[in-house]
Amino acid sequence: MVEQPHLSREESDALAKRRKGRNMAMLIALVAISVLFYAISMVKMSAHLAGGAG
Repeated sequence: MVEQPHLSREESDALAKRRKGRNMAMLIALVAISVLFYAISMVKMSAHLAGGAG
């Protein structure tokens, strides 16, 4: 088994802060993609319902 390095309290806190920042960035990216897909779907459906070519 691989032995884990022992981190000081400061290093551990810095690592947790970086991890939290990456997690928030991923959350924002996933929400943005979801909103984009939702908006595209709404536009396509409204164009189809209005009789437009889609």
